[in-house]
Amino acid sequence: MGNFIISKEDWSLHRKGELDKERHQQKVREAIKKNLPEILSDEAIIMSDGKKIVKVPIRSIEQFRFRYDLNKQKHTGQGSGETKVGDVLGKDGSNAKGDKGKGAGDMPGQDYYEAEVSIDELTEILLEDLELPHLKNKSYDQIKNESYEFRDVRKKGLKGNIDRKKTVYEALKRNLLKNRENLFQISDEDLRYKTWEIVEKPDSNAVVIAMMDSSGSMGPFEKYIARTFFFWLVRILKLKYQNVEIVYLSHHTEAKEVSEKEFFTKGESGGTRCSSVYQLALDIIKHRYNPNLYNLYAFHFSDGDNLSSDNELCLKLVRELLNVCNLVGYGEIEGPYYYTATLKNEYKKINNSNFVMVTIKDKIGVYQALKAFLKKEN
Repeated sequence: MGNFIISKEDWSLHRKGELDKERHQQKVREAIKKNLPEILSDEAIIMSDGKKIVKVPIRSIEQFRFRYDLNKQKHTGQGSGETKVGDVLGKDGSNAKGDKGKGAGDMPGQDYYEAEVSIDELTEILLEDLELPHLKNKSYDQIKNESYEFRDVRKKGLKGNIDRKKTVYEALKRNLLKNRENLFQISDEDLRYKTWEIVEKPDSNAVVIAMMDSSGSMGPFEKYIARTFFFWLVRILKLKYQNVEIVYLSHHTEAKEVSEKEFFTKGESGGTRCSSVYQLALDIIKHRYNPNLYNLYAFHFSDGDNLSSDNELCLKLVRELLNVCNLVGYGEIEGPYYYTATLKNEYKKINNSNFVMVTIKDKIGVYQALKAFLKKEN
């Protein structure tokens, strides 16, 4: 008689491990969301190449357990009942030795570790609450996307498209009806193939015009804030939308179209004439992006210091942008210098729901700006 080994595996342990893993991941996401405004403006992330791994401090997760007093002090519910009225049971702020907070304590601290999170994971967390607002389908008959959808199963087709599940099901059914011992014997008549259809869908093409003030009044802090906002904006758009184009415009007294790399790295100086960038944006829209075919968004960041004689023209051009854009956003960065009159005061005259204006005073304001400009619609 042969030898048999009988073993029993406790699958509940596997389930517990999976639950602990899910609980850990949820804890990480909660910690990230709680500290999102500070994490997004971390200089190490903004200066990275987009592949940076962010380390977020996470408090360790402990199971409930009893913790006994190491020095055997008297407490309620513990001891031989020899305590009397007036006895000191403990002192607030004292260490484990019972002194007045002096010297090194011998009680264990609260453990924590740094969880590594990628830039893409951070962006996905942002996407839970952010999107391009007022996105519409434009020109059904001119802009279309072709996609392939498997909608049917047939007896003839390409070998690469064999539907394994359907094939095994047909073989089992046939062999059971014929009372065969080998239920999994597959013949040619059992083979089933997935077939697809070409489906044309309207494509909501979107174009985002990113405009940034690069004049001399934009100091290191102002440029850092503007670049941080656009850093996350670009990543959100590239991860969420397939057909989105980003046009980068930089300006001082004159505006010009630049590459993505130049937009985030090149520094300039000189005076400020913000109307130049609005006019360039309108010209680009006129010649390259028909508003009937594209969803258009324009975002401009500046410190608000502009030639006073140019403010009225800026107001006029922003209103023209609102006529062709789904949304126009203006972010004014308040740096260390005080300006008596800025573009923000001029733009308060605009009464249009598609115009959004924010003021940023510190790094945390970047997250608030993203939420204001990319507010998710219900």
